[in-house]
Parts: sequence; C-alpha cells; structure tokens
Amino acid sequence: MKLENLNIIIADDHPLFRNALRQALSSAFNNTQWFEADSAEALQQLMDNNDVSFDLILLDLQMPGSHGYSTLIHLRSHYPNIPVVVISAHEDINTVSRAIHYGSCGFIPKSSSMETLAQALNAVLYGDIWLPPGTQIVPVSDDSTDQMASRLSDLTPQQYKVLQMFAEGLLNKQIAYDFGVSEATIKAHATAIFRKLGVRNRTQAVIALQQLEMEKVNLS
Repeated sequence: MKLENLNIIIADDHPLFRNALRQALSSAFNNTQWFEADSAEALQQLMDNNDVSFDLILLDLQMPGSHGYSTLIHLRSHYPNIPVVVISAHEDINTVSRAIHYGSCGFIPKSSSMETLAQALNAVLYGDIWLPPGTQIVPVSDDSTDQMASRLSDLTPQQYKVLQMFAEGLLNKQIAYDFGVSEATIKAHATAIFRKLGVRNRTQAVIALQQLEMEKVNLS
C-alpha cells in the first residue's frame, strides 16, 4: 500500500492549526486532497458528500457542536470503515482511554512534533492503533456516560443532527426550515431520539448529550 492520492479531513475549529497541519503533512503524503471542517455540522456536511471516499479523519474533540466524544461515537457508528484519529490538547490518560474506547484508531497530542504526527498517521493508515510512547490505557467503567454513548450510537445521522440542533436551542419549526421538511417530521425525529436515548423530552436529551463532554467524564 502506497500512501498517496488520499482524501483526508482535518476537523478542528482553529484555522491556524488546520493550515499548519496541512502544510506540514503535505510533504509526507503525496497528492493528498485535504478537506477542512471547523465544526461538527461542517464535518457532517463533508460526510454527506457522496462524491468523495474519505481515507482518514483527524478529529479535535472540542469543536463547536461536537460535545466531547459524541462526534467520535457518531463517526465510528455510521462510518466504521473510515479511521478516525483524535488530535487533542487534552493529553491526560482518561481522555486518551475514552477516545480509544469509543473507537479512535489513534490519539495524537497537539504538543507532538510534525514528524511524530506523520509517523502516527502512517501507522494508522496501515491498520495500526497509534498512541504516545509509554501510554497505558486504563479500563473505562460501565457508567452512565458509557451507557449513554451506546444509546447515542443508535441515532441515525439525521437524528443526531436534530439532537445537535436541540442542544443549540433551536425550535422545531426552525429545524424543519433548515431541513426543508414539515414540523411534524421533526416531531417524529424527536420522538425517535427520546426513545433511543431513554429520555422524555428535549431538555433531558440535551443533558444526555452533555454527559459526553470531556470535563464531565470520570474513570474509576
């Protein structure tokens, strides 16, 4: 396998970091086409582009709309053939362990050198899982957060997007307008979301989503 002619997404809300990453990696990956997303919504729009077959996603866990691990969980559930590598400024073992538990194929601290980054991505593209040297993964407890992660993975891409819009405080009629559908359709989506998440209303659904924020995650 020769690592060239790849389609790679850089999903990070800092334009300077995206630009530096793209420039630094361009020499390591020949003829690669780079795609950028600055939010969870922008990333989903890229994923909906059926004209492109993506080979790798570099994901920042703290983009707008990502709610910690939720975007990672969604990607691994609905696009299992596309490896996802988390690139994060949070380098603690709890964050690394959760990311791997939820399906990341690697975890690269933002403090890493570009040489290390290139080596890590090479390893992942060849099918390996890459972690910082000396990293000892700890078990993730089967707590309410982990249970909610499992429920979240059952949402369809459209239901997940509706849930994100709930979290933004949008009304059903606003969401219906954005989707180009009837308000009744959004209500049907809402009913399905509540059932899958095991909640009764929008407020509880948003609280459930917020459980996956990194600062609210604890490991036993």
